[in-house]
Amino acid sequence: MSASNPTLITFVIYIAAMVLIGFMAYRSTNNLSDYILGGRSLGSVVTALSAGASDMSGWLLMGLPGAIYMSGLSESWIAIGLIVGAYLNWLFVAGRLRVQTEHNGDALTLPDYFASRFEDKSGLLRIISAVVILVFFTIYCASGIVAGARLFESTFGMSYETALWAGAAATIAYTFVGGFLAVSWTDTVQATLMIFALLLTPIIVLLATGGVDTTFLAIEAQDPGNFDMLKNTTFIGIISLMGWGLGYFGQPHILARFMAADSVKSIANARRISMTWMILCLGGTVAVGFFGIAYFSAHPEVAGPVTENHERVFIELAKLLFNPWIAGVLLSAILAAVMSTLSCQLLVCSSALTEDFYKTFLRKSASQVELVWVGRAMVLLVALIAIALAANPDNRVLGLVSYAWAGFGAAFGPVVLISVIWKKMTRDGALAGILVGAITVIVWKHFELLGLYEIIPGFIFASLAIYFVSLMGQPSAGMVQRFEAAEKDFRLNK
Repeated sequence: MSASNPTLITFVIYIAAMVLIGFMAYRSTNNLSDYILGGRSLGSVVTALSAGASDMSGWLLMGLPGAIYMSGLSESWIAIGLIVGAYLNWLFVAGRLRVQTEHNGDALTLPDYFASRFEDKSGLLRIISAVVILVFFTIYCASGIVAGARLFESTFGMSYETALWAGAAATIAYTFVGGFLAVSWTDTVQATLMIFALLLTPIIVLLATGGVDTTFLAIEAQDPGNFDMLKNTTFIGIISLMGWGLGYFGQPHILARFMAADSVKSIANARRISMTWMILCLGGTVAVGFFGIAYFSAHPEVAGPVTENHERVFIELAKLLFNPWIAGVLLSAILAAVMSTLSCQLLVCSSALTEDFYKTFLRKSASQVELVWVGRAMVLLVALIAIALAANPDNRVLGLVSYAWAGFGAAFGPVVLISVIWKKMTRDGALAGILVGAITVIVWKHFELLGLYEIIPGFIFASLAIYFVSLMGQPSAGMVQRFEAAEKDFRLNK
C-alpha cells in the first residue's frame, strides 16, 4: 500500500471505534422496534446530527466539491436548494410525522405508516411503497459504496475491486450487529468528524494559497466566470439545482430520524442544531472545491489525480497539505459521510423487507428475536446487491445519488407532506401520488425532457394526482379522527 502508516492507523482506529459502537448498541436491541427505530428514544442532539449525517453522504465531500472545482460557484445553487428544502422539512414534516406515526399504529416504517394512515386493508399501498424503497435505495446504496471505494482506492493504492469490499465491510458490520441505535450513535460521531474536516480544510487551503486576496486573484485568473453564480446556467438549470431541496420530504432514511425522536418537543431544538450543522458543512464543501481551483492552478505538478477525476479534490488536498496523522482524520471524514448514509439506507431496506414483507405477508406470528435476525439477514442481502451494482469503476457518485434522490423525492415527498397537513387525503390519492411520482422520474430521466431535473415534474405531478384523486373519494371517519388527534397532540407539545 502506498499510504503512510499514520493514515492507515487512523483509518483502522476509526473503523474499529464504529464497530465497537455497533456492539454497544447490540446490547440495547431487544426487539424489532429497537432494531428499526431505536425504541423511539433519540434526544434532540442525536436526532439532529443523525439526520444531517444520514443525509450528507460521500456526495458532500466528493461530488459537490468536485462540481464546484470544475464549474465554480454556479454549482452552489444545489447547496442553497438543499438548505431551503431541509429547513422546510424540519418545519412542516418532522414534528407532525413523529406524532402521526405514533397515532397510526405506532408505525415503524414509511410503508407501515401509509398502510395505517390510509387504512389500506389490501396491502397494495404497503407493497408498492416498499418496492419503491428497495429499488431506489439499492441504487443509493451503490452510490455510497462507489464513494467508499474511491476513497480506499486513492488513499491506499488498492484496485477498485478490492476497495469496493474494504469500503463497505465496516458499515455492513455495525449496521448488521447494532441496528438503528448503532447507526444513530455512529452518525453523531461521524457528523462531528465531517464538520471538523469541512471547517479546517478550506482554512488551510486558503493559507497555502497566500490568503484571501491572492486566492481569489488566482481563481479569477483561471476563469473569471468562476465567481459568476449564473455562469453557463439557464433558468431551467438553476431551477433543477434548487429542485434538489424538494427531495427532503421523501427520503426514508431522514424521515426515520424524525419518527425515532423521543418526543415532538425535541424537534425544535433538533432543527436548530441540524440546520446550523448543515449550513456550516455545505459552506465548507463549497469553499474546498472553490479554493482548490487556486491551489491546483498554482501547483499543476500535483493536479493529475484531480484532473483525472475532479471528485478527488478534497482527498488530494487533505493528503498534500496536512500531516499524515491529520490527513488520516480528515480522510476518515469521507468514510464517515459514506458510512453514515449507507448504514441508514441498508437499515431502511432491511426494515422494508422485514416489517413490510416478511412479517406482514409471510410470518405474522414471528417472534421479535426472529424478526431482528431476519432484519440482519436483509442488511447483508441488500449490501451484496448494492456492491454488485457498484462494480463498474466508471460510476460517478453525484449521478447515482441524483437519480435515487429524485425517485424518493417525487414518489414519497408529496405523499408524506400532504398526509401530515391535509386530513382529506385518501388511500387512492396516496397510491396515485407514489405511482405518478416514481413513473414520472423514470420516464423523465430516460428521455431527459427539457433538461429539467426529474424530481421537479415528478413532485408536481404526484401532488396534483394526490389532490384530484383524493377529491374523488372521502377519508373514513377513523382516518379523520386519528389525523385530528395527532394534529392536536402536535400543537399542544411542539
